Amino acid sequence: MEQATTFGQFDYVIVGAGSAGCVLANRLSADPDVKVLLLEAGGKDNYIWIHIPVGYLYTMNNPRTDWQFQTEAEPGLNGRALNYPRGRVLGGCSSINGMIYMRGQARDYDHWRQLGNVGWAWDDVLPHFTRMEDFAHGADEMHGAGGEWRVEEQRLSWEILDAFREAAAEIGIPKTDDFNRGNNEGCGYFQVNQRRGVRWNAARAFLRPIANRPNLAILTHAQTERLQVKGSRVTGVEFRRSGGRLELAEARGEVILAAGAIGSPQILQLSGIGPGDVLADHDIKVVRDVPGIGRNLQDHLQMRLIYKVSGVKTLNERANRLIGKMGMGLEYALFKRGPMTMAPSQLGCFAKSDPARDTPNLEYHVQPLSLEKFGEPLHPFPAFTASVCNLRPESRGTVTIRSADPRAKPVIRPNYLATPEDKQVAADAIRLTRRIVAAPALQRFRPDEFKPGAQFQTADDLARAAGDIGTTIFHPVGTCRMGSDPQGVVDERLRLRGLEGLRVIDASVMPTITSGNTNAPTMMIAEKGAEMIRADRRATSARAA
Repeated sequence: MEQATTFGQFDYVIVGAGSAGCVLANRLSADPDVKVLLLEAGGKDNYIWIHIPVGYLYTMNNPRTDWQFQTEAEPGLNGRALNYPRGRVLGGCSSINGMIYMRGQARDYDHWRQLGNVGWAWDDVLPHFTRMEDFAHGADEMHGAGGEWRVEEQRLSWEILDAFREAAAEIGIPKTDDFNRGNNEGCGYFQVNQRRGVRWNAARAFLRPIANRPNLAILTHAQTERLQVKGSRVTGVEFRRSGGRLELAEARGEVILAAGAIGSPQILQLSGIGPGDVLADHDIKVVRDVPGIGRNLQDHLQMRLIYKVSGVKTLNERANRLIGKMGMGLEYALFKRGPMTMAPSQLGCFAKSDPARDTPNLEYHVQPLSLEKFGEPLHPFPAFTASVCNLRPESRGTVTIRSADPRAKPVIRPNYLATPEDKQVAADAIRLTRRIVAAPALQRFRPDEFKPGAQFQTADDLARAAGDIGTTIFHPVGTCRMGSDPQGVVDERLRLRGLEGLRVIDASVMPTITSGNTNAPTMMIAEKGAEMIRADRRATSARAA
C-alpha cells in the first residue's frame, strides 16, 4: 500500500469546499489560535459561466465544475438512468445550482427534533439562517441583513408566469411574496442568491473575504482518498493532488467531512467505515461497521409537464433566433437584466396534493421555456414547463462504492417511486397541474399538454407517465443521517458515532429531506455545526485549565 507523505498538521481538516465547507472554513478560521485546512477536489471558481446565472447550462455535465455522476437504471423511471450533477469546484453545488433561496418549512425541523435530535427544531435553527443572511429588503423577525449570504428578488418577469400565478390563485392557491417564513404555501417568484444579476456562490460569499487569513490553507485539485484512523480516533486525511503523490494532512482536533450526500458516504466507505457487507464486497478492511452510511438517500423527483401555448412570448422563440440571443447578451452586459439573469426556475408554487395535508407537500418550479432535458436546445415552439415534485417522498435509496479505487464513481440508486404513496402523490400532482392550467387565467393562451399528454388519465397511466417524465431536481440528502437508532450515523452534534475526531457536516446528515430546495438548509447545518465545534473546543480548553 502506498505510503503517504506528510503535508502538515492542522487543528481542523475540512473535506469539501462546497456550500457547507465554505461556511465551515470561514467560521472556524475566525479563531486565530486554530489552523484550518480546506481540501477541494475541483478547481477555483474562476470560470465565467459560474457567475452568469444562466451559466448553469454550461457548468452541469462539465468536468471542469461537475463530478458528472449518474444513477443506475431506475425501475421507478421505467429503466432510465439519470445524470446526477454535483459541484466539483470551489463553492460546490452553489456554483452550479439554481440559486433558489429556500429554507423549507418549520415542520421539517420540528420533525427532526421529534425524532430525538435535540437542538434542531425550527426555533433552534432560524437564528442560524438569519445570522448569515443579507436580505435585500432588510432584517425583520424572519430575515437577517449584513451577513455574507445575499438574497435578492429576481430581475425579470414573464407574462406566462404571471398568468400561471393567477391561475393558481383561481383554484385556491394563494399568492405569496416570501417562501421563507415557516410555511411556504402559495405561489410567487423565487428569491435567489444573486447580487445585482450575478450568481452569489459560497466561495464568493464566505471564502474570498477571508482567503488571506494566515491560519487558513485552501488546496484545490486535492481529492481525498481516505481517512486515517488510529484506534478509535480519526487522525487525518489522505489526499492526492492532480494525480501526484499521496499526501497526509494530520488533524490535531477534528476531521470534518463536508463532501455532500454522495461524497461523504463514499469517502467513509473507502476508509473502512460503513456497512460491513459493502466493505467486504470490495475487500476493504472494516474499521467500523456503521450500517446507515450510504443508506436513507432521499431526493426530490420532479415531473416536468410541458404545455405548448400561443399568443404569449416564451424564451423558446427568443433563444432560438440569433438576434434574440444577441439581444439577451447585450441586455445582460449593459444592465445585468433579462434572461441571462434567470435561475433555472423563476416562479415557485407550494401546494397540497390533497386538502387533508397539514402543509404543502408539492413544489412547482415553473419556467417560460421547454426542452427535452438540461443541456439540450429549447423546443422550436412557444411553451412553458410546470415541474412539480413530491416534497416528502417515502422512497429511500443508497450510495455505495463501486470499488476500492477512489477514482471510481459511486453506485447511486435513488429508488424513485418505490412506494404506493409516492406513486399516488405523483398522479395527484399531475392532476393538480392540469387543474391549474385549465383555470381561466391560462386558458386564454390555449395551453396544449405536450408532455406527458392528455391520453394519460388513470392512476396507473399517470404513475407510468411520472416515470417517463420524472427527473432529479438535484436535492440528494440523508446518507449519513442524524439519529440515535441503529441506522443513525451522527449524533445531534454531528459527531460520527463510535469514532472520535470526526464529524459530518453537510446535506447527508438530514434525517428527512426538507420541504423545498436544499442548499440553504445545508448552509444552516454548517453554520450551526461550526458553532458547536467552537463551543466544544472552548469547553475542552476550560476543563484543561
